[in-house]
Amino acid sequence: MSQAGKFISLEGGEGVGKSTQLRALAAALAERGIDCLTTREPGGSEVAEAIRALLLGGDADRWSIRSEALLFAAARADHVEKTIRPALEQGRWVICDRFIDSSLAYQGEAGSLGIEAVRTINMFAIGDCLPDRTILLSLTGGDERAQARDGGASDRIGGRDADYHASVAIGFLKRLCDDPDRIHIVDASGPPHEVTTRVLRELQDLLP
Repeated sequence: MSQAGKFISLEGGEGVGKSTQLRALAAALAERGIDCLTTREPGGSEVAEAIRALLLGGDADRWSIRSEALLFAAARADHVEKTIRPALEQGRWVICDRFIDSSLAYQGEAGSLGIEAVRTINMFAIGDCLPDRTILLSLTGGDERAQARDGGASDRIGGRDADYHASVAIGFLKRLCDDPDRIHIVDASGPPHEVTTRVLRELQDLLP
């Protein structure tokens, strides 16, 4: 989506450092005089944050995968309408921790609903509001941050078993293959400041 501002999403599995890179990227862009709004999914608006609490709390079987996908899409629709689109129209850059590609990987691929089915409900939810660039942060299996999350996930989705998260990784790689112009993969290993440099390199063509 090209507006006065730019819309950047950060994607990846559990423990890849999205939150760290969100903050670092916003700071790096601010140094270049770019006004940024940082946000997250699920969440980012009053209604979407309420849905976040429903989605991420409770027992593992609280929601079926189908219900989960619909809740994510509902939260995303409100997030776009109330937060993302208004900021872009004001000329701000929006940096979002997760967006539509997470639903395609988590519920579409790993949840076995099918990527196309999940894409359909999400495109209805967001209209033309796709990111201008999506950064897929990728770690090898032995990375310390990923290991630190094992067995200690803070929510019901992150706490699913290793097979589920292996399928999520496959889902993200499929997204990379399906949309290589928008989705750029970045090695998330090593010191965070080095990762930020790699992220900025993948945004170079969008910078003023």
